[in-house]
Amino acid sequence: MPVSSFASSLDMARFLPELILTIAGTLLMVLDPVIHKRSSSLFGHLSILALLAGIGGALYGYAHRGPAFGGLLMVDGFATFFTVLVMVVGILTVLPSYKFLQREDAETSEFHALLLFSVAGQCIMASANELIVIFIGLEISSIASYVMAGYLRDDKRANEAALKYFLLGSFATAFFLYGVALIYGATGTINLSAVRAVILGPNAPAPVFIGVAAAIMFVGLAFKVSAAPFQIWAPDVYQGAPTPVSAFLSAGPKAAAFAVFLRIFMTAFEPIAGGWVPLVWICALLSMTVGNFAALLQTNVKRMLAYSSIAHAGYVLVALTAQSEVGTAAAMFYLAGYAFMNVGAFAVVSHLSGRGEKYQDIESFKGLAQKQPLTAAMLTIFLLSLIGVPLTGGFFGKFYIFKAALESHLVWLTVLGLLNSAVAAYYYLRILVMMYMHEPGEAVRDIEPLTPSLGLALILPAIGTLFLGIFPGWVLDFAGKSSNLLK
Repeated sequence: MPVSSFASSLDMARFLPELILTIAGTLLMVLDPVIHKRSSSLFGHLSILALLAGIGGALYGYAHRGPAFGGLLMVDGFATFFTVLVMVVGILTVLPSYKFLQREDAETSEFHALLLFSVAGQCIMASANELIVIFIGLEISSIASYVMAGYLRDDKRANEAALKYFLLGSFATAFFLYGVALIYGATGTINLSAVRAVILGPNAPAPVFIGVAAAIMFVGLAFKVSAAPFQIWAPDVYQGAPTPVSAFLSAGPKAAAFAVFLRIFMTAFEPIAGGWVPLVWICALLSMTVGNFAALLQTNVKRMLAYSSIAHAGYVLVALTAQSEVGTAAAMFYLAGYAFMNVGAFAVVSHLSGRGEKYQDIESFKGLAQKQPLTAAMLTIFLLSLIGVPLTGGFFGKFYIFKAALESHLVWLTVLGLLNSAVAAYYYLRILVMMYMHEPGEAVRDIEPLTPSLGLALILPAIGTLFLGIFPGWVLDFAGKSSNLLK
């Protein structure tokens, strides 16, 4: 076999997840006019099969890991971790969407096609090794996400959410792209490893150019992870978007954006860490404080979870501030745990909210434990993990993040982060009080029985949350080994 064809086959093997998802998404669009059924569950089945095949492709690519397409992509443990994570989030999004799309009488094929395209973009972001490839992946993911946010076209809340998300998201992407242009102008390259080498080399450009470029790119990425003070879009978008979409936005795009955050700042900009660490320190503290204290005032559960996601972005930024391999591994572990518990919590909200999503207030959860004990038990696991109670993934996630911060001598940030965690316990426990200490309200009396897909949407994240809380070693060890590859 010629060397060129061998290299080409390896490139395709390393790009397999993105290929599978793109082909499957296109197939769903082609099948739509053939099936002639508005709410067919077949499209959901096919999207889950595609995502499972994508996970298999990611593991196969990891077995043949290395650079692909001349270094445009880098398939390593770090990329594989996030690729598998966003596809798992995709599966957990599909499961509650069966009932949701049927209940809202919405088209299914376009929803699942958009989901697959968005996840494909996130996979590209996770494995990208050049800034333009990151931008391409970011746009593929974002454009599909904008459409999904406004998927219920007759819902004014969804239309408003999609418009706000699109306008502010495009503005943030422009920031990121302008930073890429500055980096290319200053260093003559957009390859992350090459940028790092130029900054460390004897002919390094003026620090002001690199610093401005890093700051501008930071703004664009901080928007994507909904970190303060760039978080203003998140509450409105999460509240207005269809609930399965809100679940997806809170976990999938956020994980992919943090993968880009970690790869860029721990690779290309690691030599100038003294300049960006104080900025991330402030942003982490603002995110935790603004997110938690704003969540205290919310009565809408989706809006509360949106502010909660801002706070959790702050916790991950604490790990980035630590600027260490331990911090990177802690951030990876935390994002995995957060994906399970947050998607699970949104699945319960989707189940309870009813047609037209009219039951979204905290009081709607009154007496849920009496009517559906399993649903209440699953939500309890997710909320306790969001608080950081032992034996859940959230506990070990916060433990490793604050441990990394202390090892990097970030004492005050650790103390303030722990105080913020205590504040967060209040608004999560309010839901538990409603579920277990009140008689069933109107929403719970009208609640429908759990379908098999909804049951899986609750049980699988709960198993993942408890697994990470009881057996954290395997995931953390893999994350630790993968974080070594960023330098």
